Amino acid sequence: MSDTPRRRGRRERPAGPQAPAQPPWRNHQRPFEPTRVVSDDQLEAIHESSLRVLRETGIVFLHPEAQRMWAAAGADVQGDRVRFDAALIADLVASAPSEFTIHATDPSRDLHIGGDSVNFGAVASAPNVETRAGGRRTGNHEDFRNLVRLSEALSSVSFHGGYPVEPVDVHPSIRHLVALADLFTLSTKSVGAYSLGAQMNRDAIDMVKIVRGIDDERLEAEPSIHSVINCNSPLQLDTPMLNGILEFSSRNQVIILTPFTLAGAMAPVTIAGAVVQQNAEALAGIAFTQLVRRGAPVVYGGFTSNVDMQSGSPAFGTPEYVQSAMLGGQLARRYGVPYRSSGVNAANAVDAQAGYESVFALWGAVMGGAHMIWHSVGWMEGGLKASYEKMMVDNDIVNSVATFLQPLVVDDASMAVEAIAEVGPGGHFFGVQHTQDRYRDAFFSPSVSDWRNFETWEEAGSPTSLDHAERLVAAHLATYEEPTMDPQRRAELDEFVQRRIAEGGVETDF
Repeated sequence: MSDTPRRRGRRERPAGPQAPAQPPWRNHQRPFEPTRVVSDDQLEAIHESSLRVLRETGIVFLHPEAQRMWAAAGADVQGDRVRFDAALIADLVASAPSEFTIHATDPSRDLHIGGDSVNFGAVASAPNVETRAGGRRTGNHEDFRNLVRLSEALSSVSFHGGYPVEPVDVHPSIRHLVALADLFTLSTKSVGAYSLGAQMNRDAIDMVKIVRGIDDERLEAEPSIHSVINCNSPLQLDTPMLNGILEFSSRNQVIILTPFTLAGAMAPVTIAGAVVQQNAEALAGIAFTQLVRRGAPVVYGGFTSNVDMQSGSPAFGTPEYVQSAMLGGQLARRYGVPYRSSGVNAANAVDAQAGYESVFALWGAVMGGAHMIWHSVGWMEGGLKASYEKMMVDNDIVNSVATFLQPLVVDDASMAVEAIAEVGPGGHFFGVQHTQDRYRDAFFSPSVSDWRNFETWEEAGSPTSLDHAERLVAAHLATYEEPTMDPQRRAELDEFVQRRIAEGGVETDF
């Protein structure tokens, strides 16, 4: 395989309807300090309480190799229960890098993780999908591919967190091969692989090597794929998740260690208690990545929310969710590791609830200092559904946030004293040169909003945001261009996938 990086191009645009122009894809930077929601002494109290949980209660590691490694490192291993002293955890966590790059198949789409960076991910892992015309349905391969195309087309999406919807009509033994091949060929953005078995992880590594045209040495020097590792809360890491850490961290690939703690269900009902448990689980998992390989890239993931205590249903985009997102960011900064959060909602329809919960959750993630924000575009129904139209609405939300993240320019030209003098009392600024020179770049204009007055809006048939979103879905899919790939790499990828399918893929009994 060639070690020469190539930027993937695009084919000639087909004839048909044109999707609206969008802001350019870019690596976003946070120009302000993240928000603190607790004092330093309160943060230390949460930290110390987490260490007490690790020391007294411990974490279950359901993998013999992990148990052996912990015992050799000096942890207290009793069966599958592992207890840790504070010094061991501190030493290991301190070796995790504070910043790194995830290398995409197109070098212009590489992700910087850490520092002031902010990256937005598409919806991932939904079992169902919905369109306005077709309704809600079980995830399938056709919708999977369309959602990947939309994610590639939208400038708001920085990376793929996993499968936008589960293609359940592809057999589980080969699903990862088919899905990853689609992600690598239909998109240029960074790809995440699921950790549902060691061989799946190995296949993902082999595939990203082929697509990037790199060898083992360069793969380990350039992290190229990521995987979310969820704790089986409370206080357990199961065999597939631990296999993911063993396979990916040993090859210097990226682990996003994310406890899924719902206050009142899998964690204490108080936010402080839920975050103490989240932090204990995250520290144990992060420490294990460093036990496998010191310096391996890892991200602290926060995904604590609350449940409706009457129904037991998860709630997202709530004040409690925002508090926990910001608190998780404070903890990640304390340990000097990058932070992952999510832009989520629990709405069943693309309505006002979906909008305000998504905005609130996204606000908590951005202000909380998250470097990777999962599910920013298209997430619905508490993660049970991916929505085509919600992707269009969220594209506007994320691009609005991205505009907000641009540093405010304050200089003589932007303060416009001369323009103010030119217009004088009682005039307007539409025609002055200062406005004419800048109006095209003055503001980001969302494409699902309708800012006409009532009379012209009514004359147009009173279109709603959902009407516009439905139209935009059709336009983006009609104008989507599949990225070009080096023919040799494409042939090698196809051969690999077909060979592994012929071999039967993977065992599905984990």
